[in-house]
Amino acid sequence: MPAQPRSPGPPNIRLGLRDNWQQFSLLVLINAFVGGMVGLERTVVPLIGSEEFKVASTTLVVSFIVSFGVVKALSNLISGHLADFYGRKRLLVFGWLVGLPVPFMIGWGPNWGWVIAANALLGVNQGFAWSMTVIMKVDLAGPKSRGLAVGLNEFAGYLAVGLTAFLTGCIAAHYGLRPQPFYLGIGYAALGLILSILLVRDTRSHVGLEMSRHGAPAEALGFWQIFRRASFGDRNLFAASQAGLVNNLNDGMSWGIFPLFFTGFGLSVQRIGILKGVYPMVWGVLQTVTGPLSDRWGRKGLIVAGMWVQAGGLFLVAATEHFGWWFAASVLLGIGTAMVYPTLIAAVSDASHPSWRARSLSVYRFWRDMGYAIGALCAGIMTDLFGAAWAIAVIGVLTFASGAVVAVAMNERRQ
Repeated sequence: MPAQPRSPGPPNIRLGLRDNWQQFSLLVLINAFVGGMVGLERTVVPLIGSEEFKVASTTLVVSFIVSFGVVKALSNLISGHLADFYGRKRLLVFGWLVGLPVPFMIGWGPNWGWVIAANALLGVNQGFAWSMTVIMKVDLAGPKSRGLAVGLNEFAGYLAVGLTAFLTGCIAAHYGLRPQPFYLGIGYAALGLILSILLVRDTRSHVGLEMSRHGAPAEALGFWQIFRRASFGDRNLFAASQAGLVNNLNDGMSWGIFPLFFTGFGLSVQRIGILKGVYPMVWGVLQTVTGPLSDRWGRKGLIVAGMWVQAGGLFLVAATEHFGWWFAASVLLGIGTAMVYPTLIAAVSDASHPSWRARSLSVYRFWRDMGYAIGALCAGIMTDLFGAAWAIAVIGVLTFASGAVVAVAMNERRQ
């Protein structure tokens, strides 16, 4: 029988952002450091592969994203299951311990294999640390403020991704691609680990309190039952999982292909950093609006519209050859992803009983982050065969189609 979260804890345990604002704010800060670890790579790592290590094949250049995506997806899949057994805080600390070597391996590694290995460790770091910050915030917020809670979590993470991508581009323009941009990552990992050990408290008592109000589930579900339900057994969970996969498929493509695409038109590292920074910064900031809006307006419309806005941004990148148009397209990508990202997590939480919510979120995040690997690999192959513009356009078509699937398959669910 699957492990259940602990029963209601001390009598002072309450649900809601106001009653838990100190722990919630701490987790927002920690997730900013988690996001910054990914931001280290958004601008400079593809260029390290092509320019410093002279990797000629685009498919091989983006192999670091494949290793990251596969490992992160698998880490997501088991993190929710382990969180119900061992607690959220322990897994958060474990994620930071695994992430500590990453900036050193990328900044000083002697060959491309070190970068690929570092990204496998980064996948574990993100799969455990980011997953736990999301799950713990949902635990603290309760059912009425899930969209806001997830929006604030993803705001902190992806604002840090964007700011770090911009800063690493500026640092690389002045000092070189390695190792100076990765000094930021050493600070992120150290601070994230220290705060997680000393100040974070586990949230399983909050889950127990919500369960006492929610009622017992109709049946006890095992791991594979939850996996099947979250993958294709429940129409809302299926719609969310496929949209999450395609969302990160296009993000993985942009991560690996955009810097090489822009370099081909003579853009400097600093200007590439601007384009790579504005997309996650817009994405991050607007989630503070789109998350709460999904609590008021519902999830489905924001998800569908967001996927279609993303598709429009990708088509604009593929069809143009000017920095101004690419900047506008990056803003569109940020707006569309902000509409989709927190709303999907909230939709999965809505469709899951508190006793297995952490595990259903882990399954959703497994499919979502497999998109990194699939997107990077497919885009790399298509770029080698047909050129980057074709690869970007094809991913745009898939993104539009995914929004159509949500429009047909998802039922709106109100709390």
